[in-house]
Amino acid sequence: MLADEFGREVSGVRVSLTDRCNFDCVYCHNEGLGDTRGPMAPREHEMSTDDVVRFLQVVSEFGVDSVKFTGGEPLLREDVEEIVRRSPDEMEVSLTTNGTMLPGRAGDLVDAGLERVNISQDALDRETFKEVTQAGAYDAVMDGVDAALEAGLAPVKLNMVVFEQTAGYVPEMVEHVAENDGLRLQLIEYMPEIAGHPEWAIDIERVHDWLEEQADHVERREMHDRRRYWVTPDGTDLDWDAVVDDGTVDESEAGMVEIVDPVENPTFCANCHRVRVTHEGYLKGCLNRNDDLRPMGEMTRGEIRETFRETVANRVPFYGEYMVKEDGEWVVNDEYLDDSPAGDASSTVDETPAQTDD
Repeated sequence: MLADEFGREVSGVRVSLTDRCNFDCVYCHNEGLGDTRGPMAPREHEMSTDDVVRFLQVVSEFGVDSVKFTGGEPLLREDVEEIVRRSPDEMEVSLTTNGTMLPGRAGDLVDAGLERVNISQDALDRETFKEVTQAGAYDAVMDGVDAALEAGLAPVKLNMVVFEQTAGYVPEMVEHVAENDGLRLQLIEYMPEIAGHPEWAIDIERVHDWLEEQADHVERREMHDRRRYWVTPDGTDLDWDAVVDDGTVDESEAGMVEIVDPVENPTFCANCHRVRVTHEGYLKGCLNRNDDLRPMGEMTRGEIRETFRETVANRVPFYGEYMVKEDGEWVVNDEYLDDSPAGDASSTVDETPAQTDD
């Protein structure tokens, strides 16, 4: 397994299959590239099925054991089932989606080898959901969650970006996953650098503090040093001492809530083990940067190997290294100001930090 100079081994990859989407979420970052979306029809610059599969086969040689397909909305591509089916057997395969196209496809995706799914669900309120997503597809998303559960994809992780418009629905969402078998909740910190609305941001530590009070059990996850909060429904009496000793949790008795909080968080960055691939076939060592994009040329196996090695070798923790504190403010480390290995590619996309999910 390859590691960068900060000792961070790369064990997973995120592959964007398209920048197209049938939603227009106000917080969207498109894997850190900004709003590059065009027509909804298939686009020639997207990696082909063979390109994606070849990339995965090569990085599996380096011990990469998980891949998450994302977008845009990846299920706008009709070949996702084929890509999943042809992914290396040793890789855990997951997908992030808005869920609207899971009915009718979830079963085929599972048959192809899909093991996990994240579904965007920002509020249990139709009007708020419509305002945030710019799409009147609340029922379609809920149907997608049901389809994923029926296809055997439990636990289904619901992604909720937490900012001014959605923060008031956090307690309801926590209760929702605690009371419904097979659901987990991932609260994703909003980043004002993306949408340009700093007034929308909230103090994510307040959410942590509230969950600490509500949770029956708290644990830490190695990736990004994330905290997990286990919450039982009212009236449930679970022996957490026994659970901790056993190391497993019956998710019919408790719901799991996790917070993704990358903003100004060096600990989060120090525990990152991923490399990302844009829909056009560029490698990214960090979600928050676009000055480190590396093209894989014609995507031959040799070119992929060389570019992957270079990308891993040049990975840098964003906060605490690429961005450093000076007089209480985060500024770009002078060491990296003139370092732009992607060349001309870095000037074609927005260079702002972005949301993340798992």
